[in-house]
Amino acid sequence: MNRLKVISGHLFPGGSSEHVRVLRSTECGSSVPSSGEEVVVVHGRRTAIGKAKRGSFKDTTPDELLSAVMTAVLTDVGLSPDQLGDVCVGNVLQPGAGALMVRVAHFLSGFPETVPVYTVNRQCSSGLQALFNIAGAIRSGSIDLGLACGVESMSLRSIGNPGDLSSRLADNDKARDCLIPMGITSENVAERFGVSREKQDKFALNSQLKAAKAQNLGRFDQEIVPISVTVTDDSGNERRMVVRKDEGIRAGTTLEGLSRLRPAFKPDGSTTAGNSSQVSDGAAAVLLGRRSAVEALGLPVLGILRGSAVVGVPPDVMGIGPALAIPAALRQAGLTVDDIDVFEINEAFASQAVYCVEKLGIPLEKVNPNGGAIALGHPLGCTGARQVVTLLNELRRRGRRAYGVVSMCIGTGMGAAAVFEFPGL
Repeated sequence: MNRLKVISGHLFPGGSSEHVRVLRSTECGSSVPSSGEEVVVVHGRRTAIGKAKRGSFKDTTPDELLSAVMTAVLTDVGLSPDQLGDVCVGNVLQPGAGALMVRVAHFLSGFPETVPVYTVNRQCSSGLQALFNIAGAIRSGSIDLGLACGVESMSLRSIGNPGDLSSRLADNDKARDCLIPMGITSENVAERFGVSREKQDKFALNSQLKAAKAQNLGRFDQEIVPISVTVTDDSGNERRMVVRKDEGIRAGTTLEGLSRLRPAFKPDGSTTAGNSSQVSDGAAAVLLGRRSAVEALGLPVLGILRGSAVVGVPPDVMGIGPALAIPAALRQAGLTVDDIDVFEINEAFASQAVYCVEKLGIPLEKVNPNGGAIALGHPLGCTGARQVVTLLNELRRRGRRAYGVVSMCIGTGMGAAAVFEFPGL
């Protein structure tokens, strides 16, 4: 705001508040484009989400997971890959954020060498950040169509060495807090904001029950790309199978069972394996375009990107990120919490999800109606793109014009959110 006042003072020496208001209304990304210039979502698909280390994707490389969804999205809408201006893929655990891996996936998908591809790592929001990056390229006029993806194999790569860091971080509280394990940040949120173990377990139970119901009703079938994989058992025997169902859903979950689980991160804590997200494998892809280009090609419009935001929060309570990112994205879209029909909020931990929902006053029936990461799993680089696919399919299932939000917390202290409109059938 101070920067705007300074600029206003240079442009308008009289310094009226009206001039500041005008400047604020045209901040980068917040101006309203003409309908033909809108960034729209054409289509999205995802893999099933596998249990890391012991699930059906434990022996499947991430380039294969990524190739499956990249190919499926374009095949579904009949678009040739040479019409893409760029491809951005979110990834966290692969070396170099998977720069080599995604180019390999690109060629495995039959994409021509003339189409570029790159990766982005904003930790748990990487898949959504890939979408932001492609949307930004469309808005700037650099491209008309692009593919935003996310992929992670937590079976083949684990969170490990943080890299080469200065010894000076020990003298800086915020820098040092970036190394706090994610589970401890969950405990910090629970303690600092009074989120009880009972609330966390109830939230986790609802996630499991909603996901089980959605799976039984076939709500995920349209978004999941069946993948044929080879799985090797402990004896070295191989078998082929087709993976088409999310593996983390526990339909038999009970509150009593959850309450018996021991704290996972500190002896007297409240965060358990049952009220935390699962370690998982998966991939997702979302096709975006400028509305004018999309309509010229006769492609469908599944959603319209209305707002986006990434914010910073204290690293030691990184889970509160959505509580700040969602209002920022809603302001950009000119909407309020009450205007939103569905919130897809990543359930990194029940503690932080409960806090964010309560802080923003979101009715629980609007939150993750088909379950979230506690039930489905959280393949780090994939999650943001997966949430977009799940959200827009849910809004389409409802059949009327509606708004939805995707949001997540981000390790080291950030939050991201995006607002989408489903135009109706």
